[in-house]
Amino acid sequence: MNALKTFVTQDWWIFYPMLLMSLAGIFMVIWRILLNMNAATNMSEFLPAFQQKLDKEGPEGALRYCKARTDVIPKRLYTAGLEVHKQGLSAVRRAMANAIELEILPELNFLLAPILAIAKIATMVGLLGTVISMIFTFSAIQAAQGGGVASQAGSIGLALFATAFGLVTAIPLVFMHVLFKDWVARYEVKMKSASLKLILLLQAQKAGKPISSGSSSSSSGSSAGSSRPTDAAVPKR
Repeated sequence: MNALKTFVTQDWWIFYPMLLMSLAGIFMVIWRILLNMNAATNMSEFLPAFQQKLDKEGPEGALRYCKARTDVIPKRLYTAGLEVHKQGLSAVRRAMANAIELEILPELNFLLAPILAIAKIATMVGLLGTVISMIFTFSAIQAAQGGGVASQAGSIGLALFATAFGLVTAIPLVFMHVLFKDWVARYEVKMKSASLKLILLLQAQKAGKPISSGSSSSSSGSSAGSSRPTDAAVPKR
């Protein structure tokens, strides 16, 4: 504990910049976790409610329902597809693909690059602090002409605190960066699966219209056909 206190007071020029980097990295990790929690969508709960809206109110009602939500898949992905549903399913597919690649994925990767940068820089800054401290320590040993080598052993140990501090900062940040990248990859697969489900729902919703209209036309045709034999059965005079 005394060694750490000495490191803070003597090597403050390396301690405080690394402390700021550590605090910034922790802040970014917490921020990214909150963003991921806000982006999560329970598809098993969302899809039945969405399908019910689509069946009762059509694509316009489903679009209003998606805009009212805050999670990414309904708010960003399904909204992008439903806004162009009148142009056909191909337009819906392209709109959702563009939303994933150009809008959603860049937002999901937000803060990941700075987190990784702080992890790498913290290691290098810690190593730099150790090298500079060691240079000063060996210079003091040379100035003592070999008589005070043992007295400088504590300074050598203090110089290694910078490397240890850098590693303590970098290791958790690199670990969280890997977890975040894995979460983004799995969420991308989830979005693509959700987009396919929307295409299937729209296909089923559109396929239902010709069936109803065709049944009405066939019923009218059958009524017309039934009237023709009646007319034909009238005897000519």
